[in-house]
Amino acid sequence: MPAEPVPPAGRADIRITAASPETARRVVEVLRRCFDSTEQRSYPAGHEGGTRLHLTVDTTRPAEPARSWLATSRSVAADHPQDDEA
Repeated sequence: MPAEPVPPAGRADIRITAASPETARRVVEVLRRCFDSTEQRSYPAGHEGGTRLHLTVDTTRPAEPARSWLATSRSVAADHPQDDEA
């Protein structure tokens, strides 16, 4: 399987999968209050009728509360995938 492209420095691609479009949009609204972002793109997710949203956020221009959270959450461990990530 080909690797997904990595976004430019300071940006993060986010994919949200939810049972309904409204649930996914609510999560996106929270992210948009914290970071500049692109317009979300919506796709069907599976046969059960779920929704998948994609967007990119700019972490170099955070708004509150993300600004204070980012300042206090700098990781001292090396970045590595979680156990459930490929």
